[in-house]
Amino acid sequence: MEPHITLLTLGVDDLERSKRFYRDGLGLPQHESPPGVAFFALHGTWLGLFPRSDLAHDAGVPADRHGFAGFSIAHNVASPDAVDGVLAEAVAAGARLVKAGRHAPWGGYSGYFEDPDGFLWEVAWNPDPEFGKS
Repeated sequence: MEPHITLLTLGVDDLERSKRFYRDGLGLPQHESPPGVAFFALHGTWLGLFPRSDLAHDAGVPADRHGFAGFSIAHNVASPDAVDGVLAEAVAAGARLVKAGRHAPWGGYSGYFEDPDGFLWEVAWNPDPEFGKS
């Protein structure tokens, strides 16, 4: 398998609310999408939004979710100040601040927000200039 993620799809409770959050609140560029789904073109990958029950049905699994999903989505930025700026932008768009930006034990600076469907996003600055390059 080639080490490359092309699409990350989030199962959301309210597609219109989530589209507004990502498109209008965070400014992600929405691609023309068929009804019932939304796609956002990102640098090198895509973010998809799909109603949770429909995504679960498509995969053949139950739609219920309990507690921590076991993963976070990371967005790396160029500086510690940019971490704080993105966290503030997300909160202004309707996210819940989970952890304010702070220096991390691994040498960087990061914080977390939760989107309207409870997905955790880490916003981080990594001092390693090669981190995140493909």
